[in-house]
Amino acid sequence: MSESSGTRLNKFISDTGICSRREADRLIEEGQVRINGQVALMGTRVADGDQVMVHGKPLRAKPKAVYLAYNKPVGITCTTDRQVQGNIVDAVRYPQRIFPIGRLDKPSEGLILLTNDGDIVNKILRAGNAHEKEYVVTVDKAFSDEFVRRMSAPIPILGTMTKPCKVRQVSADTFNIVLTQGLNRQIRRMTEYLGYNVVRLKRVRIMNVRLGGLRAGQWRELSAAEMALIDQMVAGSSKTEEASRVGKPAHKPPHKSANRPANKGRRR
Repeated sequence: MSESSGTRLNKFISDTGICSRREADRLIEEGQVRINGQVALMGTRVADGDQVMVHGKPLRAKPKAVYLAYNKPVGITCTTDRQVQGNIVDAVRYPQRIFPIGRLDKPSEGLILLTNDGDIVNKILRAGNAHEKEYVVTVDKAFSDEFVRRMSAPIPILGTMTKPCKVRQVSADTFNIVLTQGLNRQIRRMTEYLGYNVVRLKRVRIMNVRLGGLRAGQWRELSAAEMALIDQMVAGSSKTEEASRVGKPAHKPPHKSANRPANKGRRR
């Protein structure tokens, strides 16, 4: 056991797949973790050859990294809380502990990535990394070229301005949009600002991964070629900033609107 090298204990525990880092911290604080027979302390690092035990049982080796593409149906909630009916973990029914990379809100559908690799999550989600996400959106009435122009330009929502984005009309009431941002319910808020309401929102691409022929409720493992390209795309990305902070307004408004309740998380 080393104080200056190796892997932080909470990360080591989380990487085995038994719990999150926050839950690992709780186990350490409760004295449920031992390293080489000694009760572990917060901040301890694990070196090669150290034996880590939780609740008196040795931890298994870190599981193989899992990367899934899932076609989320409408009605599924992107949470790992198993007490929430229709949570994404129960919907996917993968045999190992996995969690979604980002979110799609409950009324939305389409591509979402899931993994057991916590290191890659923030690299993909950080707004500064400008990774593309593509959607097909249907609104409640026909729109003009002016709507496309205004959707493509910065729009004021959540106390900030959206980044310019690519918008292409598909039909009288449907458009394709490519974002490099992940503000809370961004597309819905942008269309509402322009006087329209979303009736269907489907994500069809994240970075280089496309929804393709996946039917609603189906998932597949990402290919080696897809992962190799993702690794290249996030190679210079920081993984230290919490993804939960990305896209939130700098200052919380003093009062919530009665007509627009605040929603946490990165949803579209």
